[in-house]
Amino acid sequence: MPDKKWMIMAKKADFFALAEKFHIDPVVARLLVNRDIAEEDFEDFLHPDNGKFNDPYQIEDMNQAVRVVMHGIEEGQRMRIISDYDVDGVMSNYILYTGLKRIGAEVDYVIPHRVKDGYGINEEMIDDAIDDGISTIITCDNGIAAYDAVKKAKDAGLSVVVTDHHHIPYRVENGEKQYILPPADAILNPKKETCKYPYKELCGAGVAYKFVECLYDRREIPSEEMLPFLDFVSVATICDVVPLTGENRLFVVKGLQRLRHSENEGLRALIRVNELSDSVINSGHVGYRIGPCINAAGRLDSAEHAMELFTADNGETAWIKAKNLKDINDERKELTLKGVMQAEAIVGDIEDDKVYVIYLPECHESLAGIIAGRIRERYNRPTIILTDSEDPDVLKGSGRSTEEYHMYDGLKECEELLIKFGGHSGAAGLSMKRENLSDFRRKINEVCVLTEDDLAVKVKIDIAMPISYVTEELISQIEGLAPFGQGNPKPVFAQKNLSVLSAKILGKEQNVVKLTLETPDGFTGEGIYFNAPQFTGDIISWFGQEEYDKMLQGWLNNVVLNVVYYPEINEFNGIRTIQYKISEYSMAVVREVL
Repeated sequence: MPDKKWMIMAKKADFFALAEKFHIDPVVARLLVNRDIAEEDFEDFLHPDNGKFNDPYQIEDMNQAVRVVMHGIEEGQRMRIISDYDVDGVMSNYILYTGLKRIGAEVDYVIPHRVKDGYGINEEMIDDAIDDGISTIITCDNGIAAYDAVKKAKDAGLSVVVTDHHHIPYRVENGEKQYILPPADAILNPKKETCKYPYKELCGAGVAYKFVECLYDRREIPSEEMLPFLDFVSVATICDVVPLTGENRLFVVKGLQRLRHSENEGLRALIRVNELSDSVINSGHVGYRIGPCINAAGRLDSAEHAMELFTADNGETAWIKAKNLKDINDERKELTLKGVMQAEAIVGDIEDDKVYVIYLPECHESLAGIIAGRIRERYNRPTIILTDSEDPDVLKGSGRSTEEYHMYDGLKECEELLIKFGGHSGAAGLSMKRENLSDFRRKINEVCVLTEDDLAVKVKIDIAMPISYVTEELISQIEGLAPFGQGNPKPVFAQKNLSVLSAKILGKEQNVVKLTLETPDGFTGEGIYFNAPQFTGDIISWFGQEEYDKMLQGWLNNVVLNVVYYPEINEFNGIRTIQYKISEYSMAVVREVL
């Protein structure tokens, strides 16, 4: 396992002045500064319920996109939505499909198959649309890079509206970027250089929501009818890992408030099948339980199963379809676990490599990215998982990277060994001739310039804060910063030199350790850690069996730890106590970084 370095964020501001101005604890002020929230945005971040969405007509080409759809409806033309197969693609598709049906459009949808079709709209889909008598194509969560497919549609006389949120492709000429836009009738994408929309980080479902909002406005449909779509935008925003700031934060806050009582039969069934009906749904439930069920359909089967769930018109049908998605996801989890174990067995042979290139012949190609991500997380190495494809001479794969390594640039250095590749700094997809596997692994490591410091795991800590400072009021204010996720990570605190007065191993699996901690100034508190076997092994290794046994007995011992924690309220039998959920512990030296 790689070494870990604890690093405390050291951003500067007058936290006490900010605390007084916004009536918050200085700790909360520091958390907002750590997340690069500007002072003028504090109020909106702290009170998102009071926030307002941006005017959708500010998205460039919005009026033109509305005109294209309205003309198609007036002419009785057939329309087709083409989406991506992930959560964002499915949710975007549902919003557009439902919205277009509501305003009287004759519309259907196509979702590409991950393995057979690949990502996004392609020329074969244009041929199918022409054969089916489609006059207007609307993309969602894709299309911005589909120049050839869009040109083919336009050459055939079709109208095309692209709704997307991905970066605009470009080429560099004379040292300047030349952006390449598809020749569509309208392109709705806040990331267009010429688009004046004030928030650039919407997911695909957010862009689709804005489009439908304008369509409803043009048809004079009450704005209240947009509210059910918030459920879908919130799920897509969380699962597509876009920043949970600005307008995205507003979408997620309002959507999560509605989700448990969603008007959509499919969403309610998916919540029930994941045993969340009695829970206050949070971003973790969406990101780790609800979202993966939707994604699994597109990975192992067809994402159309997810669309069928959300368009189900009765509870019984929805339950059956939701159960099917959960079963597919359970299968996906088993296959992923198997693949991770196989990959870890190979790591021992390549552990000195800076970039892990791992060939898993039996891995389902749609799981390569997930497995690469798991290996990257465990070993803090950029990881590429390769597997067999339908062509026996070709390997296909996915890569996931660390903050210090640009995956796309690394592949670019090896492009002579690749058939095709694409991606960005954090992730990429690729294919190569089977015969090039060894040369590729050697070359990508030869050109890698990562240092030993780069390969160490960084544990980023918001504040070195004594556990004695924590109060219920502070916990309430910290929880007010939720939902947590990309761009707004869950806060992390740390304290050095905590004596462990006693420890108890709990749980059916004996996997939980409950600690009584004492600060150097004599304050005691309750900590909890959710991997007792690892904790046991570390304490015996560091302090010896005798000290470990004393700790379990609550006797005087020499076990002293530095801990990284998050404070929570533990309520049991009506009694509320503060508990410190420990994520890391060590004997390491905590050092500040600027």
